[in-house]
Amino acid sequence: MKKIILLILLIGVVFNVRSQSFVGFLTENYAGVNSVIVNPANIVDSRFRADINLVGISVFGGNDYYNLNVIKAINDDDYNYDARSRFTRDINNNGEFNTDVMGPSFMFNINNNNSIAVFTRARSFVNINGVNGIGLYAIDNANDFIINDDNLNGFGQTWAEIGLSYARVLIDESDNFFKAGISLKYLQGGGSAYVAGRNITIDYDADGAIDSGGGTTGSFTSTGNVIYGRFDDFESDDYEYKLPKSTHGLGVDIGIIYEWRPNHGDYKPRKVWPNRLTYKEQNKYKLKLGFSITDIGHINYKNGIEDAFDITNTNVSEEAIDNEDDLDDVLNNLYTLTNTSIGYKAILPTALHLNADWSFTNTFYLNFNTDLSLIAKSKLHASKITNMVSLTPRFESKTFSFYTPISLVQYAGFQMGAGLRVGPLYLGSSSVFTNLLSNKSRGGNFYIGFKIPFFHGKYDKGNNCNCSE
Repeated sequence: MKKIILLILLIGVVFNVRSQSFVGFLTENYAGVNSVIVNPANIVDSRFRADINLVGISVFGGNDYYNLNVIKAINDDDYNYDARSRFTRDINNNGEFNTDVMGPSFMFNINNNNSIAVFTRARSFVNINGVNGIGLYAIDNANDFIINDDNLNGFGQTWAEIGLSYARVLIDESDNFFKAGISLKYLQGGGSAYVAGRNITIDYDADGAIDSGGGTTGSFTSTGNVIYGRFDDFESDDYEYKLPKSTHGLGVDIGIIYEWRPNHGDYKPRKVWPNRLTYKEQNKYKLKLGFSITDIGHINYKNGIEDAFDITNTNVSEEAIDNEDDLDDVLNNLYTLTNTSIGYKAILPTALHLNADWSFTNTFYLNFNTDLSLIAKSKLHASKITNMVSLTPRFESKTFSFYTPISLVQYAGFQMGAGLRVGPLYLGSSSVFTNLLSNKSRGGNFYIGFKIPFFHGKYDKGNNCNCSE
């Protein structure tokens, strides 16, 4: 049955989650080096002399096909997931899964106008688009079904990256303040696989074939074409993971931030014996606007394998599929290989981020953020983020912050969560309240991390400024 499930995964699997990392935390002013991953301009003119991230992990998971009551599922050891869950069946289900581990990273100021950062990350994405959820439901219940899928596209990849960031203040005049930044990233691929289906039909008859024991078993009649690519024969039962060779790439993040500072005169450096009062520890804006594009680039799988199959066949029995050793044998022995090529490029989840942060007081803020994918759903071997819009009120101070992101997420709908930062600890979930209050949660997410911040003091010395009394 394992190989039947693997074949079904080629034809239809559905996940739907938000792929953004550390939701809520990255938009506050004390995110430090972590915020470089969403906009590299964040690191200059920050509230830190230096900042070190030790480790942070963000995990998102869920789906738009299957939902449940999370609280009952946790508290009831005998919870029947199949009987008590709800299904949202559609002819075009979509989604993705994302993990993001930010490893040792640091940032520091070269001077008032220039800052640099070095960061490390390990990431994974799984995207599935264009799945016939109605047929998938029939598969789950072992009923007769017919699937029609015109534009199935699924891709997963894992990679590590090390990045070098530079940010600079461009304009600091009167009410207007601009800064910009760029990150260059070296990428090491950890593995990838993709499938694309075109004009697929599958007709399943639960009792359509005779098995070797004289009884009946299911049969598949199918038409259409499938493209199957992978970095190695990882689907084999005896496969042992090895880091792919010749799988490197480069990535780029760019960003710019504008701050409106109507009270700029209150923050003019002054001589205060024995040092200068520079206000580096304070946020000076009433409104901050951010624009960035992240994950421009790709990883080149020079030894990757891409096979194209014509899956036209009649009355293929479940027993025949189960008797094959692995998924590769299922496709090669039961269907027709039409083309094989070597090498493909795994494209990063390029995204546009727009951010607006309004300061009511020195401690209360309201943030509006949008994350939009710049990768088309139909593009082959490419990761994609899920489009997301969020509104986040927050309280923030040097040692403590609390925020409650309220989000509208493509495919998943309304989500509400909470997060906090206490000293070196940051943690949160952008769906915790939704999971607690809803009886049909589509997913959940969580993040946690630890850092060592070095804040600016009230009397930090300014560089290259003419201070007056």
